Amino acid sequence: MGTGGRTDAEGPGRTRAHPGARVALRAEGAGDLLHLVRSGRATTRGALQQVTGLSRATVGQRLDRLFRAGWLREGAGGPAGSPLGGRPALRLEFDDAHAVVLAAALETRHARVALLSLGGAVLAEHTGPLAVEEGPDAVLGELGARFAELLRGTGHPAASVCGIGLAVPGPVDTASGRVVQPPIMPGWDGYDIRGRLRRAFTGRTGAPADLPVLVDNDANLMAYGEQRAHYPHCPSFALVKVSTGIGSGVVVGGEVYRGVDGGAGDIGHIRVPGGAEALCRCGSYGCLAAVASGGAVARRLTGAGVPAASGSDVRELLEAGHPTAVGFAREAGRQVGEVLATVVTLLNPGVLMIAGDLAGTPFLTGVRELLYQRALPRSTAHLDVVTSRLGEHAALVGAGTLVVEHLYAPERVEERLLALGV
Repeated sequence: MGTGGRTDAEGPGRTRAHPGARVALRAEGAGDLLHLVRSGRATTRGALQQVTGLSRATVGQRLDRLFRAGWLREGAGGPAGSPLGGRPALRLEFDDAHAVVLAAALETRHARVALLSLGGAVLAEHTGPLAVEEGPDAVLGELGARFAELLRGTGHPAASVCGIGLAVPGPVDTASGRVVQPPIMPGWDGYDIRGRLRRAFTGRTGAPADLPVLVDNDANLMAYGEQRAHYPHCPSFALVKVSTGIGSGVVVGGEVYRGVDGGAGDIGHIRVPGGAEALCRCGSYGCLAAVASGGAVARRLTGAGVPAASGSDVRELLEAGHPTAVGFAREAGRQVGEVLATVVTLLNPGVLMIAGDLAGTPFLTGVRELLYQRALPRSTAHLDVVTSRLGEHAALVGAGTLVVEHLYAPERVEERLLALGV
């Protein structure tokens, strides 16, 4: 089905109504009805009437536009009838098969690309070497080629793609989609990522030239994907990714918290005791990433006679149970746990998730040792410290979700429907 009506506005955004409150509708409120259905707040025609105060005829007219666009479908209702009485009502459902999303997660030495349904299911994926230090032009060009290959391999036409999401290992100004002074992405600072990736993909596939492309930090998207998929009712969720570097993502009230210009969560560059002699890739001394990241552990292992070049090499050694790697990982966990004691006290999250190459038992044990020693009992009384559930798919799912929430936000639905002619 067609997925036209794409827009040039590419900053992620959504609106939320307070539970139980009536929705403030615009002159054309199909987007508000779609939001109510997608959120599960109102999934029958009668429930939509009750929540919005709209007449049956008005609700029907607005739903008809969503049906004609192919965005909604009706399924068999449950045993309960409409809130307004009568026979059991047909259940309204978002049709997550009417389009697909492309997503990529860029690491320092490799990249993972995937084709996802609008519901977040990974339909196809590919992982291969791709060094971020090759620069944005070459890397984004290659991602565009890999996206095109995924479509060819699955038989999906380019017209079925409604957007692209990209996770990168650096701070991102989401309004512009550009990375800002990224320590481990040489040559990427201020580069037009969205424009280059769009051209790389549309030039090979004939997809619309205005295809939305959204870019965000990888830890942000990992946190978003994990929270939406497995902890949707957690109001304060924090994820720490420990791989070649260290970063974190925070989801508060269902939204990614990015700070003023996308720099929130960059805990890898907090100065730590005992790290004064450690030179970080950002140019400073004593950063947490310089002493406790996967890259730092790899350097320590190499110095101890156990060759390791990156966080992924450390992960392989940990999986093999290498005793030196296990000891170093636990020590790194303790150093990270000391910083997280402050993070937990500040944010008071319900879930603290550890992800990335070092996210195994030794590292997690070290984190817990220092975290529970240093944080106030009040801050950890209702805290679950866990490891990733989506694993290597976390950033991809988060990127896909970001695109979907952007495109189907109430304020954006109307212009897309008008562009479709419905």
